[in-house]
Amino acid sequence: MELAELDRRYLLHPHSRVGSPMPPLIIDRGSGARLWDVDGREYVDGTCGLWQCAVGHGRAELAGVAAEQIGRLEFFSSFGDYTNEPAIRLAERLVRLAPEGIRRVFFTNGGSEGTETAVKLARLARHHAGQPGRNIILARTAGYHGMGAGSLAVTGIDRLRAGFGPLAPGVEFVGKPHGSDAADRLVAELEERIERIGAERIAAFIGEPVLGVGGMVPPPEGYWPRVREVLDRHGIWLIADEIVTAFGRTGHWFASEHYGMRPDMIITAKGLSSGYVPMGAVLIGERVLRAAEGVEFAHGFTYNGHPVGAAVALANLDILEREELPARARSVGDRLLRALEPLEELPHVLEVRGVGLMLGVELDRDAASVQDGARTDGVIVRAAGACIVLSPPLVISEPDVDTLAEVLSKHVIAAGH
Repeated sequence: MELAELDRRYLLHPHSRVGSPMPPLIIDRGSGARLWDVDGREYVDGTCGLWQCAVGHGRAELAGVAAEQIGRLEFFSSFGDYTNEPAIRLAERLVRLAPEGIRRVFFTNGGSEGTETAVKLARLARHHAGQPGRNIILARTAGYHGMGAGSLAVTGIDRLRAGFGPLAPGVEFVGKPHGSDAADRLVAELEERIERIGAERIAAFIGEPVLGVGGMVPPPEGYWPRVREVLDRHGIWLIADEIVTAFGRTGHWFASEHYGMRPDMIITAKGLSSGYVPMGAVLIGERVLRAAEGVEFAHGFTYNGHPVGAAVALANLDILEREELPARARSVGDRLLRALEPLEELPHVLEVRGVGLMLGVELDRDAASVQDGARTDGVIVRAAGACIVLSPPLVISEPDVDTLAEVLSKHVIAAGH
């Protein structure tokens, strides 16, 4: 068809092969946890696009808020002393929602920009506080923090880093938090690494409360409080990457609070606006603010504090609260996890795991055939190497959850033949 040909001729898609375009699946519309392509074929959305559409597709309320704000003020800069009411209201709301100790908000357009912001602010604050040598960032193998120059440098997934070097220096990696007995080993490794580098050289540690792209991996029992204790003892700040996990995905407003992280900064995006308008925010805690007091933060993006994005985010938070979607993520996520757990009996399935509506099915082989087969049967899932990752809208119905589990199970079983 014409659209498919135009797509293949003119578009370079993210994570696609240059010069070898695949036939595109052209999504035309969505409602709740359902999508339709331009040929009228219907799909259950098991991915939320890229984790973001918490309140579901096609919410007319959010479209109306965006249209109203565009008619009033579509955009003006937030640099310097300029601002707008939706951005102010959203900043206040986020500080009230956030874990104890968060005091200010810096807006971005998405997750990668949030990582860039948090890392730059941590280093600048240390420099301003008379600790210019304290600029190393600790990150984790299998952690994913974005695709910008700085955010890729703290991303610990080799296949995403390959060929983009040299990457920004000043990053040290520790182990992947995986396995029920891993906390002791990982905390000991962290202590050793801090001693080897020197705490006086380390600005901050960055980590996702639950690994997302790295395989939907919940932390080992007691891991985050013990990490926080080590960091506190050495005066190292903690940056929680909640780009995926914030705003209900794990069944809690902030997963960092649930897991006892007590972060100094929290990076958010995706669920903040459910993807209706690109919007992100870095939530900044007291210790960082005290260290940075009086310094100019010479950093920003054209669309910081976008009034349309802020207005939509406020309405999106209203829906999350009114419909109690974080609690729904827990109950519906438990249903999906129970339906998938029998797959662990298969010899080629290494693990089925999840928290809330973040779930993963890890195979001992590449999972692309599972992704492709499920889509043929009207269910969209995502293969990340050997793992199928699931992150449907928080509004997904129980029948759609059952369909998702049934179709996915069928193709996981087929992958073993």
